[in-house]
Amino acid sequence: MTNKGYILAIDQGTSSTKCLVFDAAGQVVVKSTSALHTDHYSNGFVEQDPEGIYRNVIEAVSATLDAFIHKGFKFADITCCGISNQRETFLLWDAWGRAVTPAVVWACKRSTAICADLKELGQEQLIRERTGLILDPYFSGTKLLWLIRHNNELKKRLDNGEIFFGTVDCWLLYRLTGGKRHRTDHTNASRTLLFNIHTLSWDMEILKLWCLENLRLPEVYPSAFDYGESDFEGLFPHQLSITALIGDSHAAAFGEGCFDQGTGKVTMGTGSSILMNTGTLPIESKHGLLSTICWSKKGRVDYALEGAIVACGSTLEWLKNELNLYDDPRDTERMAQSVPDNAGVYLIPAFSGLGAPHWQMNRRASIEGMTFGTTKNHIVRAALESIPYQIKDVLEAIEQDMGSPVQDIAVNGGIANNGFVIRFLADLLQIKLKKRQNSDVSALGAAYMAGLQSGIYNGINELKEINSQQTTEVYPQSENSAILEWYAGWRKYVNIRSI
Repeated sequence: MTNKGYILAIDQGTSSTKCLVFDAAGQVVVKSTSALHTDHYSNGFVEQDPEGIYRNVIEAVSATLDAFIHKGFKFADITCCGISNQRETFLLWDAWGRAVTPAVVWACKRSTAICADLKELGQEQLIRERTGLILDPYFSGTKLLWLIRHNNELKKRLDNGEIFFGTVDCWLLYRLTGGKRHRTDHTNASRTLLFNIHTLSWDMEILKLWCLENLRLPEVYPSAFDYGESDFEGLFPHQLSITALIGDSHAAAFGEGCFDQGTGKVTMGTGSSILMNTGTLPIESKHGLLSTICWSKKGRVDYALEGAIVACGSTLEWLKNELNLYDDPRDTERMAQSVPDNAGVYLIPAFSGLGAPHWQMNRRASIEGMTFGTTKNHIVRAALESIPYQIKDVLEAIEQDMGSPVQDIAVNGGIANNGFVIRFLADLLQIKLKKRQNSDVSALGAAYMAGLQSGIYNGINELKEINSQQTTEVYPQSENSAILEWYAGWRKYVNIRSI
């Protein structure tokens, strides 16, 4: 392996921005995290401050560079930068880089009625065929329609070609380059409902259908690409090359080594994304999953089947912040293990609806099966169990679409550090789980992508060799007849239709 320098990786997430410097062996040299505020409204709207997102990134980069220099390194030691980002969240701005609306977050449900209207008009089949997605508020396009339907001035400016559109990666690049680069990558573009995953271009028929022809859309390139340069508001004494943009879940897949057909990962963060690499051709799901782009580099695009789970870590945050069931999320493992079973209690975490493979987006969250004997430990356990249950729902759908069983899968994200969840998941699925030593897999995937483009890595095979040295394995231990009975109870309450 030729080490030509270090890689700055920015992982801009829903609740925070993480900034890390990796060496060429994929090891973290320094890391900082900066918390990011999100506005949740009772009507289901979820928004963030666009300027707040940008300043949050600059703050995280500043802290990381301070730590890097303090360790005796030089700015010149950093060769390139890769950015991963929360997907589906989008922003609108003018030519001067001034946001004209709040950032509309992926979890926002404002376009539920619009999705129903578009389905009634018979548009869903076209959307699925072209984009691999379904008409759902989870994705950017219908929330954009909501904004312009409720803001006449915005619609007028859009029709005049004055409004720039972009996902978070695109917004950051535009601001970091002083408006010189309006670009995004295949993975982020594929989450907007406006991008044709077969032609790898913005779909003009959809844009015309939704009267968005004059929207200023970004240029789209592979995830590994020379996107532009920035001194990050003067934090660097020189211009640093930004050589990768990629959605966080796709970055996690790449960081986990999902380089070949049949390799997959489960990210357990605020929400959860399960991606299974299907090779160089998309597979149209018949079982409630999404077809999407897994990752791309020059001359190669890999596709994936995905099951998006809306509530994962956010459920635990709700138990902590609203019900005050515990102070430290690490306590949940002990609390769940303090009771022998779930006592028939289930938490259905449909706080923003249920995602794949159910797509019950109007559903509300509920706690089922409680008695006077139910304790807070049962409720915490039910919340933790809801995560493996949802993952199994998705993996069963993947197996049916691919026509073959899943042999093993990589797990990552903050919840992957919860021993109860990981043990329960392995025993429920009865397959091997692969877990990396480094939990910041989205940042690592962005770093790998940036390193490929900048020449730090010679190719995919070199990355496979690096990954093989950094993975532990978790095997199922117990015979799972009891767990399968509990899972049957979950299926009853979720009321899964035939999948």
